Amino acid sequence: MRTIGVVVNPIAGMGGRVGLKGTDDSVAEARERGAEQRAPSRAVAALSALRAADADVRLLAYGGEMGAEEAREAGFDPVVVGEPAAAETTAADTEAAVRAFADAGVDLVLFVGGDGTAVDVATTLDDLDAETPILGVPAGVKVYSAVFAVSPAAAGRIAATFERTEPREVNDIDEAAYREGEVRATLRAVASVPVAEAIQASKQLTSGSVDALAAGFADDAEAGVTYVLGPGGTVGAIKRALGFEGSPLGVDVWRDGEVLVRDGGEREILAALGERNVAVVSPIGGQGFVLGRGNQQLSPAVLRRCELEVVASRAKLESTGVLRVDMGDPDLDESLRGWTRVRTGRYERRMVKVV
Repeated sequence: MRTIGVVVNPIAGMGGRVGLKGTDDSVAEARERGAEQRAPSRAVAALSALRAADADVRLLAYGGEMGAEEAREAGFDPVVVGEPAAAETTAADTEAAVRAFADAGVDLVLFVGGDGTAVDVATTLDDLDAETPILGVPAGVKVYSAVFAVSPAAAGRIAATFERTEPREVNDIDEAAYREGEVRATLRAVASVPVAEAIQASKQLTSGSVDALAAGFADDAEAGVTYVLGPGGTVGAIKRALGFEGSPLGVDVWRDGEVLVRDGGEREILAALGERNVAVVSPIGGQGFVLGRGNQQLSPAVLRRCELEVVASRAKLESTGVLRVDMGDPDLDESLRGWTRVRTGRYERRMVKVV
């Protein structure tokens, strides 16, 4: 029998769709902007996949919406090892859950959150000198560490079936610097993680020149079309080629030479859309995610009203291999999978598979 401890950061990812670059220290602002919880439903998806795997599993969980509620919704009868100290959960609650799991000798800590949660889990185990493996269910705005499965369902399947582990990096990004447009990553821990193809790679933070690509995009921009321009350096070059300095890590909306929305959330983006809309995104280097990582403002509601254009340098595509999406909407994710045309230069395009 495999014993798994599950802990959910229920506020993880709340800032994404409302234009914040994370939820650390920003929960109140996220709620004021109308943010909804994202992590609990992704926890249920992962645990449902775990249950469907029909493995011999004993599940431990932290109380309330930090794991126990989601486990019951997925059909488990978990052993509850503790309760959050207050209605508003904190990193201290995550750390308490991990200590309880370590004391119980679990075979895996399955956590739901982003890079901040990954740091809390990994550093707590380090402090305990515990070698317990960990696996992340992606639910945060920042999911750059190499300890996450590529989707909630993949996390559930891996948790049920993994046979060996390997050391992987846990990185975190300074959210204050991130909101100012600077990606400042720090290696915070090295954790033992299940070996599986469906574990994402660590984000690469460098890329080659994309000037020719950006110039070609600007030349081809069509009158009357609304362009929803995602975050990142490649799309940032396109923004400059269109004649404006965009928000480097936010989503901007541009049409006919005018910036309609700068660093917008889902609500502002939807309000600015026109008759024909094109969402422009670039994959995260080393991971291949084009949607669902760092650009949750491009929600299912936005994407259903947009054509999708993917842009990337040839070097980035060579290091990435395939493209990935994780919108939290299975029907939309499935509709986006398959072969897609990626602009790689002023004139060049390449067919790449979205898996």
